Amino acid sequence: MTSQVQEIIERHVAQGTAPGIVVADGDASGRLDVVSAGDFGDDAIVRIQSMTKPVLAVATLRLVQDGRLDLDAPVERWMPELADRRVLRTPDSALDDVVPATSPITVRHLLTNTSGYGMTTTPGPLRDAMVANRTQASQDAVALGAQDWLDALAALPLMFSPGEGWRYHHSFGVLGILLGRVVGRSLEEHLAEDLFEPLGMVDTGYTVPRPQAHRLPAAFRHGEDGPLIPIEPAGDGFYMAPAPFDLSHAELVSTASDYAAFARMLAAGGRFGDRLVVEPRLLDEMRTDRIPPRLKTPDSFFPGFWDGMGWGYGVAVQTEGPHRGRYGWSGGLGTDVYIDPDGSFRVILTQIEMGPQAMRLFTDLA
Repeated sequence: MTSQVQEIIERHVAQGTAPGIVVADGDASGRLDVVSAGDFGDDAIVRIQSMTKPVLAVATLRLVQDGRLDLDAPVERWMPELADRRVLRTPDSALDDVVPATSPITVRHLLTNTSGYGMTTTPGPLRDAMVANRTQASQDAVALGAQDWLDALAALPLMFSPGEGWRYHHSFGVLGILLGRVVGRSLEEHLAEDLFEPLGMVDTGYTVPRPQAHRLPAAFRHGEDGPLIPIEPAGDGFYMAPAPFDLSHAELVSTASDYAAFARMLAAGGRFGDRLVVEPRLLDEMRTDRIPPRLKTPDSFFPGFWDGMGWGYGVAVQTEGPHRGRYGWSGGLGTDVYIDPDGSFRVILTQIEMGPQAMRLFTDLA
């Protein structure tokens, strides 16, 4: 399998899909093969963007199993900014044309992207307001510190009452801030001590230390019928330490071997060696489709997303087809992870903005 993967990624580098690609293949027993092609090596530290979501989901479930958090607890207990939410009367209503939310936002709503906050998929006053106050999601790094971002988001109405719709992304920014408040300290410190250090994820965090700058590749997007366009510099930019502000709502950097350790824990049923990281009952909830069919609307995400697909806690779950039971998630700069029911997993890392080229790579490595 390793030689086949090597051939695929070398072909994609030669075709211009991405300047560099790293793939880690492993299983629950501890087997791990890491191969790379192009201009960055096996130890590259990359911006994993939304592959942060499964990590935050596991961090949340660890607090649940320790009795420090309840999945159905209203988040306003720790986040008064989100009390007494108002909801747009219709998707294209003016921002002051609102009604009271029918229920509070809970931890479970955040894990399942059903909080009422998320990416706007259609033009309208809410979308304009999110662009104006810098809370609209994009490939760019966050523009506001955690508290300013939360305050800006809280000033806007919800798209729907919690539990009554599905929209991507913002729930996990809120979740990161929530976790920091629950543990009463820096989220980065908590993740390092509670998850990263026990799993040996030595290069995973919110920023890259300056002495490791040479391991951070540049990020690119594909131009129209033209060369690759740089969007983040190598060894510099937003993700270099020190952080410009509190990044509790932001996204991580990691390596193939680090994220493979995380994926191996999931593949092994929530265990890492002799350590129980996630209880089986909670892991089963995480990797089970939690979204009712009525919420899987065409306007909730990109076209075709829900075809044979569901969403658990921080991961997409394949509900039909030859890979039924596979779960995982991708990042906007061409990264991907999936875990199969047989205990095998694959981590794919590039630094190319998600698009047709990255999707073809993922398909070839599926």
